[in-house]
Amino acid sequence: MIVWLNGTHGAGKTTTSSLVQHLIPDSRVFDAEKVGETLMDITPGLPETDNFQHWPPWRQLVVETARRVLDYTGGTLVIPMTVLVEQYWCEIRTGLAQHAIPVRHFVLHADQDTLRRRIEGEHPVPSPFRLRYLEPYAEAARTWLHAEAEVVDTTHLTPAQAATQIVRRATRETPNLSSGIGSIDTPGTASPDGGTRSVQAAARVKPALPSVDPCVGHG
Repeated sequence: MIVWLNGTHGAGKTTTSSLVQHLIPDSRVFDAEKVGETLMDITPGLPETDNFQHWPPWRQLVVETARRVLDYTGGTLVIPMTVLVEQYWCEIRTGLAQHAIPVRHFVLHADQDTLRRRIEGEHPVPSPFRLRYLEPYAEAARTWLHAEAEVVDTTHLTPAQAATQIVRRATRETPNLSSGIGSIDTPGTASPDGGTRSVQAAARVKPALPSVDPCVGHG
């Protein structure tokens, strides 16, 4: 099984994926960005692009690497990776389905102001690359991504709280994963009136129930 954590920069994918991995027995984090870095190291270089996801071998190799690792180790792979192009996601999802690998696709969401504040707070000089993907994320969320995936609104959540909600959702419908699930401290989040809200209320996890499969016709 794969637990895929989508969402744009500043959503908390890297931190949350590590916490999810600690909560799911026999799981590993697979950073698909490393596949792109390997392709970028090819000399002479591949056709010029501003994003390695535009290279078809990246999508194909992500599928092949994931399935080979799962064939070798079993268990669960947690993949924290932004994919905002619907066609690319469909290629990856379809490729994994061809190997009978179930995928739980989550999107770590936050409003634009929160995402921008997080990105600007990471470094003294905010990354133009990361900021550039705020609008494409908003467009993807509006047109297909939030219908395709299960949305976890992290605006008022810590990474630990987001991880707990993801694992609860993934394991509730996957009984063989529910045994041995770990736990992490997830205190309530602050509410505007100074009180606290439960993690369950704050997470607002929305199950993906698309009436039309967005990947039909992509192939």
